[in-house]
Amino acid sequence: MGDTFRVRGSGAKPNGVKALQARTGLVAALDVGSSKIACVIGRVESSGLRVLGAALHESHGIKSGAVTNLELADQSIRKAVDAAEQLADVRIQDVIVGVQCGQPKSLNARAERTFTGVLLDDPHLRELLAEAKHQCREEGYETIQAAPTTYVVDQTRGVTDPRGMFCDRLGVAVHAVAVRVSPLQNLRLAVQRCHLSIGRELYAPYASGLATLDPDEMSLGSTLIDLGAGCSSIAIFMENAMVHCESVPLGGAHITADIAKALSAPLGAAERIKTLYGSALATSDSASDTIEVPQMGESYEHGIDRVRRSRLTAIIQARLEEIFEEAQLRLRKSGFDVAIGRRAVLTGGGSQLPGIRDVAARVLNKQVRIARPQAFHGMAAATSGPAYATALGLLIAGATTPPEAHDPNPPLEYKAQRRGLSRFLPPSLFG
Repeated sequence: MGDTFRVRGSGAKPNGVKALQARTGLVAALDVGSSKIACVIGRVESSGLRVLGAALHESHGIKSGAVTNLELADQSIRKAVDAAEQLADVRIQDVIVGVQCGQPKSLNARAERTFTGVLLDDPHLRELLAEAKHQCREEGYETIQAAPTTYVVDQTRGVTDPRGMFCDRLGVAVHAVAVRVSPLQNLRLAVQRCHLSIGRELYAPYASGLATLDPDEMSLGSTLIDLGAGCSSIAIFMENAMVHCESVPLGGAHITADIAKALSAPLGAAERIKTLYGSALATSDSASDTIEVPQMGESYEHGIDRVRRSRLTAIIQARLEEIFEEAQLRLRKSGFDVAIGRRAVLTGGGSQLPGIRDVAARVLNKQVRIARPQAFHGMAAATSGPAYATALGLLIAGATTPPEAHDPNPPLEYKAQRRGLSRFLPPSLFG
């Protein structure tokens, strides 16, 4: 721990503004998943981001990113945070939390204003962004993040930062992510019970994209699929911004359950078999291999069955094909399947299954790669794999962008307050 890490970038952040000067101070990220809880603590310095501590703990009381048992979730979060604090030798109060519960939904809004050849500055952008962001609302949902995807200056589209430009008409397109209120409130409660305050909430696959996607993939377009334990989340990136999100309620835990049911094995044994022998594609070398499968409710001496490894592969492959077919269906309905191009990136714990790349490429009809997050020197190799992309992406977001960059509820700007006698006169007198 403790090595300095420089955040890679292409000069433009995915929220559509220029790269910002890294903020100094502690940054803590908390990824609350269905199978694991990851906490990473870093310090932003003038030379870059220094990792102070990182810890993982098995997740209990969480399913598909949502709290199902508040007491168990509280204990799991507390243990992960305590372990990270001990490694970092610091105490944290604020955390950036990754959210993937509550049936995430994409919301889009546009706003425009007419000027008379003004030189655009921050107040102009803040007012326009606030107007667009406040349109991103839906009943029964709460917006957790909102960011501009593109600006239009007069007739020029694709402007990433119009500040300092002369303009007669300025427009902006904003993409936001909203989730159902109750699951989000339960997640917040579980975190707050650990004596932590939530500094920011970000859609988990968006954070994974920050940690895993190359600048060209951000710019030209790509589909990120985060294969978690409880669900598989989809984030579509184009022109350095996330423009759409989806969620498939199937993940690695469903594969484990399929193995347990088909082979009559305990869930713990099924997870171990999947990890040690699981594959998404059968190979000629392993077709005749057999594996030992403990039987549910039986003693070890009398409760061992031997099955062909090809049978295990068939179980895994069937569920993976279902997951990718559901993802493909959602992409087609969104209209982004063709527009985004043929680049797909897999991350998350489920992406580590051998052969999954070939299955995804065949079902999605895309060029697929398995992504690993940016390397944090000094971290254990086990914590730098695809399963921890979200936590590292949250840390990057906290180190490189201010909270207002994704704030879904910015204050609406008003004209300067009138003083003196003018306070008691009707506004119509001032035009």
